[in-house]
Amino acid sequence: MSIRLGDIAPDFEQDSSEGRIRFHEWLGDSWGVLFSHPADFTPVCTTELGFTAKLKDQFAQRNVKAIALSVDPVDSHIKWIDDINETQSTAVNFPILADADRKVSELYDLIHPNANDTLTVRSLFVIDPNKKVRLTITYPASTGRNFHEILRVIDSLQLTDEHKVATPANWQDGDEVVIVPSLKDEDEIKRRFPKGYRAVKPYLRLTPQPNR
Repeated sequence: MSIRLGDIAPDFEQDSSEGRIRFHEWLGDSWGVLFSHPADFTPVCTTELGFTAKLKDQFAQRNVKAIALSVDPVDSHIKWIDDINETQSTAVNFPILADADRKVSELYDLIHPNANDTLTVRSLFVIDPNKKVRLTITYPASTGRNFHEILRVIDSLQLTDEHKVATPANWQDGDEVVIVPSLKDEDEIKRRFPKGYRAVKPYLRLTPQPNR
């Protein structure tokens, strides 16, 4: 069964490069980024895991934990981590799930027969502190993931969870935001958005980004 936005992220217990992981317990009150890789010692994924390690402070500022997955065993992960650290000039600082029995892969629908009937596709899930799936992206094997975009989406999700706004196309943190159409009361609008707004159309009202 495919996972849709708003679903509760399936819980699991699985081995990892940092020991046994009980997923929901491991997440705690944090946001999570769970992303899968077809196998260890793959070139694109090596660069992705290295870049993720370099984003540790960026993730921490947003209360985000990263966790990767591959169907290879722990001992293979440990050797791969050595390669990642060497080639990407970093130190992997998050767990890599060792999903040799495909348990997590099946829970998250990560094995697609039209891609490969034994290896996982390169999917990514953003999960909020309530354990709800808020973003899913599946990439082709030839294209490295854009982790700046992942951070941008997390910024948007956290902002829009707190305020009655949405973020427009190509929004970056600090840009104008959209007041949600369901908010009609002008007194409430003035209270929520003291800097005012401009109505491009009655349904398209832009306001300076509220403080996060």
